[in-house]
Amino acid sequence: MDSAKLTFRAATDADIPALVALIEKAYRGDASRAGWTTEADLLDGRRTDPEMVAEIIGAENGLMLVAEADGEPVACCQLENQGGHAYFGTFAVDPGRQGGGLGKQVLAEAERLAQEEWGAGEMRMTVISLREELIAWYERRGYVRTGERSPFPYDNERFGRPKRDDLEFEHLVKKLG
Repeated sequence: MDSAKLTFRAATDADIPALVALIEKAYRGDASRAGWTTEADLLDGRRTDPEMVAEIIGAENGLMLVAEADGEPVACCQLENQGGHAYFGTFAVDPGRQGGGLGKQVLAEAERLAQEEWGAGEMRMTVISLREELIAWYERRGYVRTGERSPFPYDNERFGRPKRDDLEFEHLVKKLG
């Protein structure tokens, strides 16, 4: 990552357009191929929309954490307080900044916030099971595969249009503290 100081804050409604653009750029289309977290080979269509981001921002039991460098959003993630544990999702890092440690910093801040501010004993997430490289990245950060899987919502284009018929979510968990 470049030398810009990274700051964290909860997203507001004013951030919605920039966050939708960031999430789309990180996951879909040719722009996402600049990084290593693209889902462009697995899914077409949108990864999110303004309504989905607004829903996360407005959630009573959660927030959208924004990482900024020089006042610009460069990464974000969804955190949800689920009573005793936290859910981590909608994790996006600007593709041009991937591979330099930014993702590690955002994940560490999300874990710190969940543990220190919510008292969460563990962090949970779901990842498309075919994303072995991403799952390995999480495993290097202490996440464990639970063996639990859940179906991909093929009937809901809100999550994209699948290019394959073998998509499912794998559940990962990490004890905090």
